[in-house]
Amino acid sequence: MTESRQQPEDTETTDEGIRCDFCGEIVSAVRRVALDEDYERLRTTHREQYACPKCSEAKEQQRLGLDRG
Repeated sequence: MTESRQQPEDTETTDEGIRCDFCGEIVSAVRRVALDEDYERLRTTHREQYACPKCSEAKEQQRLGLDRG
């Protein structure tokens, strides 16, 4: 499931935009991705984190094993 919001709760917003919980950059929109099936984060209590498009893409590449770092 992919959730995209303009102003997520518990995420810092400023007059310029929303702060990415990963890199701290101020952007106009952030994204939260939750995976189905055996993904532990769906069953464990945690603070939701929202990623800017750049961080979201990097996290997806890492999850798929395609990151170059």
